Amino acid sequence: MSTIVIELRGDYIELNQLLKLAGVCDSGGQGKQLVADGLVKVDGQVELRKTNKIRAGQVVECEGHRIEVAPQSAG
Repeated sequence: MSTIVIELRGDYIELNQLLKLAGVCDSGGQGKQLVADGLVKVDGQVELRKTNKIRAGQVVECEGHRIEVAPQSAG
């Protein structure tokens, strides 16, 4: 499983947009479909809310990818 670290720019990112940003899918629409198909886990639990707010410290898993969401670094 590959690990991707995404630095958050704000308080949260919507799940479907995170999948797109991480390169797991090509569009937010594809991200929504992955979520709808039950292929996405947030913190180890299947997540079915396509626009769930993902915050720093959470881990998302999808199709062999592990996405770690980190807080924005200072500076």
